[in-house]
Amino acid sequence: MTTDIKIPIIKKNVKPINLLNLKWVGFDVDGVMTDGGIILNDLGEESKRFHSRDGHGLKMLARAGLSIGIITGRQSQVVALRAKELGLTDPRQGSTDKLATYLEILEEKGLKPEETAFAGDDLVDLPVLRRVGLAMAPADACPEALAAAHFVSKAKGGHGAVREMVEFILKGQGLWDDLLARYYN
Repeated sequence: MTTDIKIPIIKKNVKPINLLNLKWVGFDVDGVMTDGGIILNDLGEESKRFHSRDGHGLKMLARAGLSIGIITGRQSQVVALRAKELGLTDPRQGSTDKLATYLEILEEKGLKPEETAFAGDDLVDLPVLRRVGLAMAPADACPEALAAAHFVSKAKGGHGAVREMVEFILKGQGLWDDLLARYYN
């Protein structure tokens, strides 16, 4: 098995990414884990739609031993509930500077940028996308995020994009087949 998985690169002059180095995978919420829509009812209560296969993919990523993070600019009880449901212990909400939040995570966890991946869909995600070892974006991300991404899912945000990203990482690490074995017994 090769350790350097060559990905169709949108950016020029980018080194091949070693997916085996990844230890932390972070995700934006609105537009990546959701379709970007925010529903507010008359009482000001917020709703978001999450794809169930994305959630299962995140659980598989954790089962494989990778740390999973959320960095989002909005503060939302819905995101806190979803993170808890998935067993994500460290969601970072209300981040007005996603790069600063990402750098804090690196320092706290003792990680190097090449040991991290991040999925984002909009301009506010660019500083992080440009620093991580593996930058990912859903198919409907803004043009600038698509240009910064090493991997672009076929699915749109909130419609299975996270699952595609997870599968890409786990297959690239040679872990996918072992994780699937439990479903064939």
